[in-house]
Amino acid sequence: MGLTLERPARAPGPRAVPRPSRGSGRGSRARWVWTWAYSGVLSVLLTVAVLLGYLFTGLASGTVDWPALLTSATWSPGDLAFGGLAMIYGSAVVCVLALVLAVPAGWAAAVALSEYLPPRLAKPLRLSVELLAAVPSIVYGLIGIMVIRPFVAGLGDVPGGDSLLAAGIVLAVMIMPTIVAVSVDALAAVPGRHREAAYALGLTRREVVRSAVLPQARPGMRAGVLLGLARALGEAIAVFMVVGRADGRLPRSAGDLLDSLPRPGQTLTTKLAGPEPMLAGTSGPYFAALCGLGVILLALVAAATVWGTRGGGGRAPRPPRLRRSSAWLRVPKDRAATAVRLGALLLPGALLAGMLGILLVRGGAALNPAFWFSPSEGAAGGGIRDQILGTLLLLATTAVIALPLGYGAGVVIGTHASARTARVLETLTVAIGGTPTILLGLAGYVLLCTTMGWGRSWLAGAVVLVPVVVPVIALTTAGRIRGMPPETTEAALALGLTRAQYVRSVVVPYTWPATLTGLLLGLARAAGETAPLIFTATVFFGAPAFPTGVVNAPVQALPTHIFTLSQDSGAPEAIAQAWGSALVLVLITAGLLTLAVLLRNRFEGARRWTT
Repeated sequence: MGLTLERPARAPGPRAVPRPSRGSGRGSRARWVWTWAYSGVLSVLLTVAVLLGYLFTGLASGTVDWPALLTSATWSPGDLAFGGLAMIYGSAVVCVLALVLAVPAGWAAAVALSEYLPPRLAKPLRLSVELLAAVPSIVYGLIGIMVIRPFVAGLGDVPGGDSLLAAGIVLAVMIMPTIVAVSVDALAAVPGRHREAAYALGLTRREVVRSAVLPQARPGMRAGVLLGLARALGEAIAVFMVVGRADGRLPRSAGDLLDSLPRPGQTLTTKLAGPEPMLAGTSGPYFAALCGLGVILLALVAAATVWGTRGGGGRAPRPPRLRRSSAWLRVPKDRAATAVRLGALLLPGALLAGMLGILLVRGGAALNPAFWFSPSEGAAGGGIRDQILGTLLLLATTAVIALPLGYGAGVVIGTHASARTARVLETLTVAIGGTPTILLGLAGYVLLCTTMGWGRSWLAGAVVLVPVVVPVIALTTAGRIRGMPPETTEAALALGLTRAQYVRSVVVPYTWPATLTGLLLGLARAAGETAPLIFTATVFFGAPAFPTGVVNAPVQALPTHIFTLSQDSGAPEAIAQAWGSALVLVLITAGLLTLAVLLRNRFEGARRWTT
């Protein structure tokens, strides 16, 4: 090539991966490669800019009384009274309930997976946790309507069961897989020598976990809680379906606080997911107040996400403190801890089995092939052929847009950015991945559907789903690059490859399995998104299976179809079709996730690294 490569003084990321020189060989191809790669980073920054631009433009379109928005519980657009305190209180209550229920069970299950079970048993049980995480939020909401609401109605003697308590229970089930998955990774990162030293001192397993393992893993486990909190804060549709959406409900005393739990309420996300964003228009004090709620929500989610991704904040973990219990209680305590942790481990599996059982019993229509391949008839008759085709069209378009952008961002983060820049880009990417999708839908509605004049459009729906998928692809690709064997990069340096050649011949062959896995995981999540599509892409009926244009070309999709049917809970035909559609949607997402897991297991440690 006639070019030499110089090693940088500092590594570009957490792992020392030397950077090949810029070089000008095959200059046009090299420029094209890096233009494509940086377009992925640009897409992340553009998403941040669009969200902030949408919110702050809305704030500027009218006067926002921030003291009233933060301290008043009165929400009355007709009187120009916009108090958001009751919604902030509702969000806080349902998140606290979710954490109180999910954290102890999630941490205990994670400890059991990491410390008590052999790998041959832990692996399939962890897969059940991942499958539970892949269940779409609309399905959680539907199960909340049919199972949780009647339970709360009987518990609190409240008609209907719509309540903050029901929303908290639903969110607890939704965030538990996140807490378990992140906590297992944190526990697995604890060096084995700490366990060996503790066992050598004669400590029981409970004492080893308490004294030698948890002190090291606690920062990562806390990060799992914060990431779960970020998801709970940003969840809209599942909460929307069970919370009751009652404005102005604010307790006046400690006794009222307990009484408010089995009563209807309102949260920040359910206010934004309701009909009011459509009624408020795109300017004026009403719209500005809604954007103010969006700013509060985005700030809370971003704070939880960023804090969670920091983990231990870069501090060295404290050395383990090895402690013994009283001699006569050691064995009983160890047995009790084992029983509790293994029992907690059974909870995710039981939840998944129960959820699938409910879907199979109530969604039996999905077992009939005609339900898959026949069009719908009337409000709740026929099959769901057009909804399946619309969902697949949205996913395929999202994949085509998101794959090059996410891969480019991952390549830049993993190979080209300096250590500080890589950390900033990773933080922004994770924050985008945790952004409430209701805000993506509202921003897409204003920018694409209104300002650009697309109306409801399948392409607009795919575009607002892209920020859901890109972070997953980027982070899995960057992580795979950091795991690249050093000798592979050293060989590339010795051959004098330019950066573009290094990416094409070394990085792409090594990382494509992880990239494909990230794409499938991202699509599994996007398949169940409802809130963005309601505002931008879908209608309940009347749309063709395949649109012939882009402008005013809506589609039908499974998530929004289920959401609309679930609102008519008194019609048996509508509920039967909602459950059947939910089972089909779960099968699609489970298929994507299973394929991703199989690819991950198949190509983990693959030996074909270069071309």
